[in-house]
Amino acid sequence: MEVNCIRPVKTKSTELVNDDVPNKEMLVIDNEGNKLGVLSKKEALSKAAQYDLDLVVVAPDANPMVAKLMDYSKYRFDQQKKMREMKKNQKTFQLKELRLSPTIDKHDFDTKLKHAIRFLQDGDKVKISIRFKGRMITHKDVGAVVMKNFVESLVEYSTIESKTKMEGNSMITILAPSKDIKKEGE
Repeated sequence: MEVNCIRPVKTKSTELVNDDVPNKEMLVIDNEGNKLGVLSKKEALSKAAQYDLDLVVVAPDANPMVAKLMDYSKYRFDQQKKMREMKKNQKTFQLKELRLSPTIDKHDFDTKLKHAIRFLQDGDKVKISIRFKGRMITHKDVGAVVMKNFVESLVEYSTIESKTKMEGNSMITILAPSKDIKKEGE
């Protein structure tokens, strides 16, 4: 009985390091930034071994290809550290939706307003929508007044990202947090 073995697939690194470097002539730069000249792969690898460093291709599309002698594990660690820092500094936000009614009462209006202020202070965007049901669609002006009052109440906490518009049977506005608002307790 014959069994075909499946070879494990190598995960190819995007970096060209040491033995993964193609068999071409390349401009080699040492770890201090000095040019060592155009060398073959074999000569470049022997120089890397001499300095006890790795040969890393930094510009594969250049003519001739540019390779640098460096400590590859330290280089990768520094790159990963930079990526973590960038990710940490990245601002994430959510889009929170508040639904109003054209016939909203004062207390409900104030409650929704408090929610919107809290969302904006947390750094989230707020989508305000007024849904018209049945024959209410004929009185868009009433809904527009409610939307205008709501947006004007939030003027110190937000900036208008998307002006009021009709989408189907809903009137929608999107507000982004203002740059100069401070979170409660600060």
